[in-house]
Formats: sequence, structure tokens, C-alpha cells
Amino acid sequence: MWFQFKAYLKFLWHSKNEHAVHSPFVFSLITKCFYDKKSKPDYAILQQYRNALLENKNSIEVTDFGVGSKVFKSNKRKIAQIAKTAGISAKRAQLLFRISNYFQPENILELGTSLGLATSALALGNKNAQIITLEGCPNTANQCQLQLQKFRINNVACVITEFSGYLTSHNPQLTTHNLIYFDGNHSKEATLAYFDLLLPTITNDSVWIFDDIHWSAEMEEAWEAIKKHPKVSVTIDTFQWGLVFFRREQPKEHFIIRV
Repeated sequence: MWFQFKAYLKFLWHSKNEHAVHSPFVFSLITKCFYDKKSKPDYAILQQYRNALLENKNSIEVTDFGVGSKVFKSNKRKIAQIAKTAGISAKRAQLLFRISNYFQPENILELGTSLGLATSALALGNKNAQIITLEGCPNTANQCQLQLQKFRINNVACVITEFSGYLTSHNPQLTTHNLIYFDGNHSKEATLAYFDLLLPTITNDSVWIFDDIHWSAEMEEAWEAIKKHPKVSVTIDTFQWGLVFFRREQPKEHFIIRV
């Protein structure tokens, strides 16, 4: 927690808003998407989805393939507690909805389903998108599937798998994902491995979102390596997320933006 506190203070010191941005692409994204304060009808569905999980007092056994939890001491966890402490916040779910709605990606890949709080935001943001979400834990994936069915969110395919095995065996070079949301393994080695495996799938308009880029020192190292990659043109650090773009027409620029 102390590391994240120091990282956040550093973020606040360097972060800017739209007035310091001279890129038309990034300025439009910030003003029309990040800072869009208008209420959306789908926000109510996202909140209902969240409330249903927060009211669920059942416990499940969680299989964790990542670096583990900083909150839970046991793998047996209440669904309500997972939703409260490990799931995406309501504010960030709305932002993820807006990003999906803004870019209208046809094909979305999510690494790390958990209970589907982020999944539902991506799906509702573009109801015509086809979404594949990967989850290593069968019990949390099952809860997500039940929730998606309950709220009639039908454009999501849940796959229970370890990420590296899936990405290797399914030959991602043959698939284009317009948006990828990385939220499953908060280690430098795994993050960079997924980056390399999925790099052949990029197009000029691809949008990649990395969660928890300031979660640890090694995640910050992974983020710095991603920023320096020659195929990456624009990055946006919102503290919680790192957004990556591969637009060939854009000069290489890195932004730190308060959201």
C-alpha cells in the first residue's frame, strides 16, 4: 500500500488535464469520453449488476493463477467481498463503458473475467461487439456467466483457461481484437509475455488497456517497457490504467491524465 501511495503522489505531481494536450486524437478522447459527465441509461444496469453481487453472501473457492491478493488471506471468499474489494469500481466501470462506446470495437478480448464487472461494462458499451473473456478460476467464471444470463448480456463468450496456454494454442496472429483489456496477472513477466503474444494482432486502430500499472515496482517496469516499444505510438497513464495505441500517423507521445 505504501508503494502505491507514493506512486499516486508522483502521478498527481505529473498529471495534466485536457488543457495541456495538443494531440487532436487524445484531446477528443479526453473531452468526449473520459470527461463525459452525461448520465447513460446503461449505468443503471451496471449498478444493478454490481448490487446483485454485493448482496450475494455465498462463498466460493477461488483458484488464483496471478500474483495473489493483497486483501484476501484465504482462497475461500464471499462473492460480495470479491465484488467489493477485488472488482472494478463503479466509477471505472462507467469509464470502461464509455471507452467501449466511444471506440465501438467489433471484437474485444478480456484477460481476467473475475465476476464480470468490467466484462459487463465492455459488453454494454457496444452491444454489437463480440467479446471473449478469459478466466482461470472456474468458480468465478461460473458466477460471471450466471450474472450475464440474469441481465441478458448475450455478446460474451466466457472461456475458462490459463491465459498463456489459450493465447499460444489459439494462434492469436489469426485473430484481430480491436480492444484488449488486460486484468489478470499483475506481474511484469506475465504482462510482457501477453503483450508479445498479442502484438501480431494489432491494427492501426487497436486499443489496449492495462490495469493496475502502478500496482507494484515491477508492474511500473512493465509499463515503462511497453511505452518504449517501437510499435507503440501513444500511451495514456490514468494511474489505475495504462492505455496503449498503435496509430502509425501519430508521433510518439506519452500522456499522464487525471480522470
